[in-house]
Amino acid sequence: MRTSNPALNAKTFERYGPIAAGEGMTIEGTVNRAGFLLLVLVATATWTWMQTSAGVPVQGYLWGGLIGGFVVALITIFKPTVAPFTAPVYAALEGLALGAISAMLEARYPGIVIQAVALTFGTLFALLIAYRSRLIPVTQNFRLGIVAATGGIAIFYLVAMGLSFFGIRIAFLHEGSALGIGFSVFVVVIAALNLVLDFDFIEKGAEHGAPKFMEWYGAFGLIVTLVWLYLEILRLLSKLRSR
Repeated sequence: MRTSNPALNAKTFERYGPIAAGEGMTIEGTVNRAGFLLLVLVATATWTWMQTSAGVPVQGYLWGGLIGGFVVALITIFKPTVAPFTAPVYAALEGLALGAISAMLEARYPGIVIQAVALTFGTLFALLIAYRSRLIPVTQNFRLGIVAATGGIAIFYLVAMGLSFFGIRIAFLHEGSALGIGFSVFVVVIAALNLVLDFDFIEKGAEHGAPKFMEWYGAFGLIVTLVWLYLEILRLLSKLRSR
C-alpha cells in the first residue's frame, strides 16, 4: 500500500496494529474531519483575502503561512499521533498563504480564483466518483508511476528554487509558453491522481482498523494534496490568462 503523498505513505498504518471493532478509523470520520479542516482553511484564507483587498501588507502572513505550514506538516508526518492538534493548525496556516496568493492573482486576472476553486473541487468529486466506481484501478504499477512522477516534480521544483538564488530562472515555470502550459498541465494531472491514491489509502486504513486519531491524519493528507492541486491549477490558469 503506497502513496506519493508524504503524509500518507505505505508505513503509516503499519506502525499501529488493528484495534477493537467500532473504535478505529472510519471513512465517514475522515471525511468529517477533512470538511472541518477545509472550513478552517477557508476562514483564514478569507481573512487574508480581505486584508489584501483593503491594501494591508500581507507578505508576513504569506511567508508565515507557507513556512509555518511546512514545519507543522513535517511534525505531523513524523508524529501522526499529534494530528488531531496539528492538522487544524496546518489548515489555518495554509489558509493565510492561499488567501494572500489568491487575492494577488485575482487582482491581476479577475475571475481566476473562482475558476481555480471550481476546477479543484470538480476534480476532487470527479475522481472520487471514478474511484468509488472502480473506473481507475489502483494497481501497484499505477502507484509506482504516480510516486515516481511526484518525486520527480518535487526534485525539479527544489532545483529550480536553488537556481533562483543564483539568478538563474527557468522561464517555462512562470511564463505562458507552449512548454510552460504543457508542463503545468502535466503537474496538475499528477496532483489530481494523487487524490486517487489518497482515497485508496484512507479506505485501506479504515479496513486495517487504524486508531481513531488516524482520521485526522488521513484528513490532513487529503488537504495537503488539495492545497497542491489548487496552487497548480492557479499557476496553469495564470499562464493561460497571460497569453
